[in-house]
Amino acid sequence: MSRSKPGQQSRLQFTDAERGDPRLREHIRRADRAADKADAAQKRVPKKKKLVKYRQADPATGKTKTRLRFEDVDKPAPVSKLSHTVKSTPLNAVSAQAHRKIQEAEQENAGVESAHRLEEASEGGARLAARSARARKLKPYREAEKARMKMGRANVNAIYQKHIRDNPDLSSNPVSRWRQKRAIRKQYAASVRSGEGVAATMENAMRAAKQAAVKSRATGSFLRRHKKGAALALALFLAVSVFLNGLSSCAALVEGVLSGLGGSTYPSADGDMLGAEAAYAGMEAELKNELDNYAALHPGHDEYQFDLDEIGHDPYVLISLLTAYRRGGWTLEQARPTLEMLFEKQYTLTETVTTETRQDGDGQPYEYTICKVKLVNSDLSHLPVLVLDEDGLHLYATYMAALGNRPDLFPTAEYPNASRREDYLDYDIPRSALEDEVFAKMVAEAEKYLGYPYVWGGTNPSTSFDCSGYVSWVINHSGWNYGRLGVMGLEDVCTPVSRANARPGDLVFFVGTYDAPYPDRPTHVGIYVGNGMMIHCGSPISYANINTPYWQEHFYAFGRLREP
Repeated sequence: MSRSKPGQQSRLQFTDAERGDPRLREHIRRADRAADKADAAQKRVPKKKKLVKYRQADPATGKTKTRLRFEDVDKPAPVSKLSHTVKSTPLNAVSAQAHRKIQEAEQENAGVESAHRLEEASEGGARLAARSARARKLKPYREAEKARMKMGRANVNAIYQKHIRDNPDLSSNPVSRWRQKRAIRKQYAASVRSGEGVAATMENAMRAAKQAAVKSRATGSFLRRHKKGAALALALFLAVSVFLNGLSSCAALVEGVLSGLGGSTYPSADGDMLGAEAAYAGMEAELKNELDNYAALHPGHDEYQFDLDEIGHDPYVLISLLTAYRRGGWTLEQARPTLEMLFEKQYTLTETVTTETRQDGDGQPYEYTICKVKLVNSDLSHLPVLVLDEDGLHLYATYMAALGNRPDLFPTAEYPNASRREDYLDYDIPRSALEDEVFAKMVAEAEKYLGYPYVWGGTNPSTSFDCSGYVSWVINHSGWNYGRLGVMGLEDVCTPVSRANARPGDLVFFVGTYDAPYPDRPTHVGIYVGNGMMIHCGSPISYANINTPYWQEHFYAFGRLREP
């Protein structure tokens, strides 16, 4: 069965009879037209070469070999406008000061005033040109995303109309039809996210619609047979709703009880979970072997240069992610496609070959090739936001908070990367900086959780934290009251600050730390403590030097919170 790349929508396939059916013809035409526009928009997105691994079975021996090949992938969108705004802050300040000085002299000299107006117009034109150039760079990405969204809506509608035509007895009332279309929409999104093929996508979506119709019919039949009971239940529900509305202070308690009832224990068998961990570690071992013997496996170059991230993962992150993704128990065979999908998202291996013309000892020119190999580990703990919906993220955070109620599953002696309170980099903040009472309060709260593991979606000490959950918790317990904000939400409540003017207590943002849906917005945040150091929720919560090559490559901006 053919599969698509996870997150990639495919053109739907219809038979000639379906295309000739008057009830479907227009809906299929719209889906085809949306697919054409999506393909055309995607072709306009700038591309780069990416070296990817694939497995190929030898029919003669039955053995599976691992190979690398180049594929075209989309280039990331340019850095956001806000980053450019922060970087240009000092220059803009100097320019504004100069204009104020000129304005003071305008009243005394008409020539100066005229020249100043001309200069301001020129500068405004230059800024407009810069914004226009940036808009042109981002245009293909925006158009591609817009076209993909339209294609998804058209595909869902075409599948729904085909389902209605094939099952007229299941579409008897508006409520049932609404539930069926919603089921198709949810299943279609899940199929696209998991990379299922076109045929499987349509089949699964229509099966989900049938199940929704059957449930609607069963519900309707039950209500017709128990009219009095249904009326009584409705009245009771309304009474309870009014009562609970008046007890809004109990909402958090009710939510906590319901969440606890949902369970935080891994439902899969030990053998399957340990097998999944072993399979994923095996793929990492293959990748390491490939890199260790890269020159021998890929000969033909004069020089090889390597820029490689470490290879490894947290087994609890893997099992929690698998369980949340599959919404419950699973077997090893069921999990294998998901393991491969996660591995492809975690590790990106690229090769760049450059050719130089050099001279030998006799002064004769010859070509010298340099092969640069780069491995990027996006960190498995950063993937949940890319592969899970909102409910899945909640499940993932619940499993990670309790380690699936199986702290014995991956003992740290055997699995050194297993989740636990980990070693961290400490740092002594100068006393002069701690004279600021607000900053001192932030540091006191932030240091309580040093060594806590990174948990995607984590918002408090009982679940541990992710980066934005950690910063939100610290500032909300240091005088502010913003609630739980994401990285972009924290950016929105800050005023941009130049690097030269950053001070302890400012927030520091980074971009591109993982493959986020919005490549021009920040993806990570920490609290700046001065002298090039920050405290942040990495793996684990720790101090870090933002002047290292990694953080400098991903640096986005500083931001200052208003006074609490």
